[in-house]
Amino acid sequence: MAKSVPVRCPACHREHAYVPHEFPCACGAPVSVTPARAGAATAVPVRHRSWAGSWAEVDCGACGRPGQWPQPQFECPCGVTVRLSQVDELPRAPRREPAGRPPFQPLTIRTAYDAAAGAAHFLRWLGFPEVRATVPRAAAGVDLRGFGVVGLVDPTTRPTGLRPLETLWLHGLAESALPVAFSLAGYHREARARADELRLPLFVLDLTGTPQPVNDPAEELLTTGTEGLRPGRPDPL
Repeated sequence: MAKSVPVRCPACHREHAYVPHEFPCACGAPVSVTPARAGAATAVPVRHRSWAGSWAEVDCGACGRPGQWPQPQFECPCGVTVRLSQVDELPRAPRREPAGRPPFQPLTIRTAYDAAAGAAHFLRWLGFPEVRATVPRAAAGVDLRGFGVVGLVDPTTRPTGLRPLETLWLHGLAESALPVAFSLAGYHREARARADELRLPLFVLDLTGTPQPVNDPAEELLTTGTEGLRPGRPDPL
């Protein structure tokens, strides 16, 4: 568990013990988005929210994978949203590309539409033709549709919960399609466990637009693409 960091609100000057959030890397290790070492973090009030300003670049300490995660911030009782503008970063490790296919060329994510478009682009690269993004999300709760695949894309800064994944899985079951989920902020623990039971591939998107597999079904999909799927029915079900 990440250690708390003392942070002083720039508005009311109260000191708070901030506990950094942890997010799941594709290798399974937790990535802690922590402020810089004690005394070095810059606490600033958030007056105007922006997409780019809500993210921080942090590498996994276990495998070195680069990633972009929600910027550390908290709500002070005085009513001010406080953002910690500096984080400690670890050295980057060389990126490994999937074997058997040309390197994936990601689409940079700046908006929620970019996230959906980037996930659709990734699924086409895996071998699912004619995947299209639906933005805003359809009432059914599905963001991506293509021959043999349905997808969910969560572009928020909160981890994806259980219910959206179960809804996605049901759509895949009803349509004989592979359900695939993408999230920018990772997944709640119970959602991750349920996805493992359902053999539902989970990916985490960073702001470069590069999906990283979070569980074994996603690793298998990344390795085999559409080759590992049985005709007419999603393999993970």
